Amino acid sequence: MSERKIRESLDNLERALARLGEAVQVDESNALVVDGTIQRFEFALELLWKTLKRILAFEGVNGASSPRSIMKEAYAQGWLEDESVWLSMLEDRNKTSHTYDEESARKIYMNIKVYYPVMCKLHTALKAKLDVM
Repeated sequence: MSERKIRESLDNLERALARLGEAVQVDESNALVVDGTIQRFEFALELLWKTLKRILAFEGVNGASSPRSIMKEAYAQGWLEDESVWLSMLEDRNKTSHTYDEESARKIYMNIKVYYPVMCKLHTALKAKLDVM
């Protein structure tokens, strides 16, 4: 895995997080806002775990391939502060991909408001880590 690919992944993640940040600031009284925010969250989380996978591979840590195993390995490496929050993100993402009901969507939307700053903090830390590689 090349450093260039990791930088591209981080840049794509930064753009996705910016879009998610726009979404979490909009009034959620409209169901379209909730749905759109969830979609942006799914996209950002997908980019995030794939970026972690690239960085792990770059550092010679192989073997983890599923989003859950990537998160667990990133936690073991000390990159994630609270493993349970990241695993909850994955659970919520899986719920949104396989079922839909408005009550669950609203709960996940509220969780996303908590997840968003955690995702941004990790992105910042990963960029700083890449700068010292």
